[in-house]
Amino acid sequence: MKILITGAKGFLGKNLIVTLERLENLEIYQFDIDTDPVLLDTYTKDCEFVFHLAGVNRPQNVEEFMEGNFGFTSELLNSLKNNRNTCPILITSSIQADLDNPYGQSKKAGEDLLFTYGQETGAKVLVYRLPNVFGKWCRPNYNSAVATFCHNIAHDLPIKVNDPNVVMNLVYIDDVVEELIRALKGNETREGNFCVVPIIHTIKLGEIVELIYSFKNSRSELSIPNMADAFTKKLYATYLSYLPEDRFSYTLKMNVDNRGSFTEMIRTPERGQVSVNISKPGITKGNHWHHTKNEKFLVVSGRGIIRFRKVGSDKVIEYHVSGEKLEVIDIPTGYTHNIENLGDSDMVTIMWANECFDPEKPDTYFLEV
Repeated sequence: MKILITGAKGFLGKNLIVTLERLENLEIYQFDIDTDPVLLDTYTKDCEFVFHLAGVNRPQNVEEFMEGNFGFTSELLNSLKNNRNTCPILITSSIQADLDNPYGQSKKAGEDLLFTYGQETGAKVLVYRLPNVFGKWCRPNYNSAVATFCHNIAHDLPIKVNDPNVVMNLVYIDDVVEELIRALKGNETREGNFCVVPIIHTIKLGEIVELIYSFKNSRSELSIPNMADAFTKKLYATYLSYLPEDRFSYTLKMNVDNRGSFTEMIRTPERGQVSVNISKPGITKGNHWHHTKNEKFLVVSGRGIIRFRKVGSDKVIEYHVSGEKLEVIDIPTGYTHNIENLGDSDMVTIMWANECFDPEKPDTYFLEV
């Protein structure tokens, strides 16, 4: 199947193309502002589906709205007509098409042109009035507040919020692409004459800003955003895509002594904390037990032994552990336990605890195994 995509180098275009390229039996014609105009006629001769994603959002003068959003649409449709090609055509419009401003008027004009084209030619037309779209590869300081906020906050730049109580309706780029693929297969989601992306997130502008700042602070706090919330999960993924290239990494505080080191990696109030424990050869750590706190140990490098003894009992239980055989050891409550490095090199253990360490209530009691 041969597919023509206008606006191929734009935000929507790039995300759609990388997804389509994973599908079989597709040939993609990419058309953008710097493409040789002659190729438009070549592509419209035999394309079997058109994604018309090209548009103008922030022109230098108002007249460019109509030229880009109406004029090029007219040129595209005329090219299809001249080639007697009545393949389906999908256009991404905007919810602003209902507003009386130059951008909205130009989008409405493009919609009307497409609907008329469909009536005249019998071609299937699909018009998507998209709300604010956010996600990776969106251009900051252009037409997306989310992209601007993510970029500026990630780069320690100031942001401006005129009214934090403004309610935003947003769609995530992956959800948009998923819907466009459904449309390609003839399974578009319709509401009346228009097509829609079924998953829309409604949230106040101020809440978006608070979330993005919390993502930035999560590094120092060792926290993880609430991935159970769909919008938070998508916004966090978006924020990470705007990190400066020299700031992908961040350091952790290593608590080092002659026995090795202990370093916290993640702290969450709902899911506990994850730490990395490094033990020197011959070193034994632990010899304590817990009432309610429970843990999981996973040795990923080196070899050692984990010993348990139930409080009040003399029976010692032993588990040999090694980075050559990854297995998780549960640390039950009411059992004093320790871990000893039996190898000749450092032993590295990933440790999870069901709660973050609280020095005021450590729930940790010394007792030799």
